[in-house]
Amino acid sequence: MSDVKIQRALLSVSDKSGLVELGQALAARGVELVSTGGTAKALREAGLEVKDVSDLTGFPEMMDGRVKTLHPMVHGGLLAVRDNPEHAAAMEEHAIGAIDLVVVNLYPFEATVMRGAERPEIIENIDIGGPSMVRSAAKNHQFVTIVSDPGDYAELLGELEVSDGATTLDFRKRCAAKAFAATAAYDSMISQWFGFADQQQLFPGFLAVNGKAPVELRYGENPHQKAALYLPVGPHGRGIAQAEQLQGKELSYNNYNDADAALELCAEFAGGDPAVVIVKHANPCGVAQRGSLLEAWEEALACDSVSAFGGIVCVNTDLDGATAEAIAKIFTEVVIAPSVSDAAREVFAKKKNLRLLVTGDLPDPHRGGLAVKPITGGLLVQSRDNGTITQEELKVVTERAPTEQELKDCLFAWTVARHVKSNAIVYAKDGATAGIGAGQMNRRDSSRIAAVKAAEAAETYGWAEPRTVGSAVASDAFFPFADGLLAAAEAGATAIIQPGGSIRDDEVIAAANEKGLAMVFTGMRHFRH
Repeated sequence: MSDVKIQRALLSVSDKSGLVELGQALAARGVELVSTGGTAKALREAGLEVKDVSDLTGFPEMMDGRVKTLHPMVHGGLLAVRDNPEHAAAMEEHAIGAIDLVVVNLYPFEATVMRGAERPEIIENIDIGGPSMVRSAAKNHQFVTIVSDPGDYAELLGELEVSDGATTLDFRKRCAAKAFAATAAYDSMISQWFGFADQQQLFPGFLAVNGKAPVELRYGENPHQKAALYLPVGPHGRGIAQAEQLQGKELSYNNYNDADAALELCAEFAGGDPAVVIVKHANPCGVAQRGSLLEAWEEALACDSVSAFGGIVCVNTDLDGATAEAIAKIFTEVVIAPSVSDAAREVFAKKKNLRLLVTGDLPDPHRGGLAVKPITGGLLVQSRDNGTITQEELKVVTERAPTEQELKDCLFAWTVARHVKSNAIVYAKDGATAGIGAGQMNRRDSSRIAAVKAAEAAETYGWAEPRTVGSAVASDAFFPFADGLLAAAEAGATAIIQPGGSIRDDEVIAAANEKGLAMVFTGMRHFRH
């Protein structure tokens, strides 16, 4: 059996968009409408003839509507295998009528949580009968059509039009898959609320990880890989996935990954002086804060103009036309801003392939939440690295204390280092990065690479000396040996900020004192693998 004629439909929806039009179209085809509560009322007010579920079951809706569809007269009509003689005999013996179409969407649990409802109201918005009907219909998709999304009403009616009032097995299979995904996501939201919000568990016994509305990307990290973007189910903050794309080609997997890294770092400067972050391969290659956005761009670019080519740019304030003109002079994959001026839009409109994203408010860099990383055979889960350190919490460990400017540069470098892949070394001077060493297998090489980039920048711009001279250096983890610190001193750094905690701290501190460096310990590490 393939096509199934729709003769009786059960409708019970919380989201009533498109309901009346659907009911009218079904009634016009002679479909018997069975419904519950507010859904039945809405259909009747539209002049449609509707049979109450209570007429079907012989029981009234009771217990504040908690018990209305949980009955053999409903689920027998949904689950019966119609070409099974025993099932058919049971239906005849108990006068169970077949239900061919189920249109159900669930209580608004997510919306109830999001508006800050009290616990009793949240509990009452956990749907029981709805998911039961959805799952019963989806399981028996050989004979029953389940529609769980109002967005699919048009496709359903088109199917009935083409198939003379029937649905095809292919359509029912697609609907069943979507229905099971909907109930799985719904139950996932509920379990997360119980675990995280209600029970305050950081790591509940069962972790549901899910997403919705996939956007298939052109390919993954490499052309031979496939990829898609899923949006989180349930309460969540805005981020790069929710940004509005104003122009340009579709974002690739790598674009999303790099843009997310840029936005996360740029959010550290929300509400402060204009800041520009340039990212390449998920690592910052230039960061600066200045009195104007254009100045910040120029200083960020000067850190590593070679790596900035084909990079991602994120700013922390409205993007103006002058800064857009400057950015447009080099090839840039993606530009991200909380808002974009008309003048900037005009500039970028000439760059058809450039992706321009508007985020609105920047995400809170100190928000909680979990970070999930797949490994072979499992998932690694940890709390987000949202740890912060204030100037007052820094511990001076050298004979010389840092000057006020050195402290500012230390904290700036430390902020950037938190977003650089380990082993991370960041030189900063006067609120701008002077050199960045990322992702090396040892800290000494990161120090040297950052210094080399600074020397190259000095040669490119014709400076008398690299900007690492007189800079502060941040290390994301302790120096296990003095060699990394000595490499920084050789590059001209005068102040160091690092977590401390090495068994050779005394040796490292002694080397800093010998070089006349000021060094502070944070007591906090920021590995990023």
